[in-house]
Amino acid sequence: MIFALCRKMQILIKIIISLIVIVAATAIGKRLPSAAGLIGVMPLTGALVLVWVYLENKGDPQTMQDFTKGALWGILPSILFFLVAFVCFKKHLPLPIVLITRPGMRLKADWPGISEMKNI
Repeated sequence: MIFALCRKMQILIKIIISLIVIVAATAIGKRLPSAAGLIGVMPLTGALVLVWVYLENKGDPQTMQDFTKGALWGILPSILFFLVAFVCFKKHLPLPIVLITRPGMRLKADWPGISEMKNI
């Protein structure tokens, strides 16, 4: 019973902290969109997840290594997504079109990385 309550509190704390970051970025975005973009993609979100993974896995080195390897492979697709989004917005395309371009572009960008990850 106490363990279940502690687990629920951990989840609630994660949600609150994550929401604070997202709400802060969107609030800043109203006045300083570039700053909000920087906050949205900066390592803060990765660091939050890194802490959660570390705590949930008791700092297991293999888990942490696998997490950081996955994060490294996610950098290229993220760069490609924001590059495509930038070009789309520059051409005044609506947000739904920008978001639709993401899945196919991400799959194409991830595909080579998946096979290469197995060799590392």
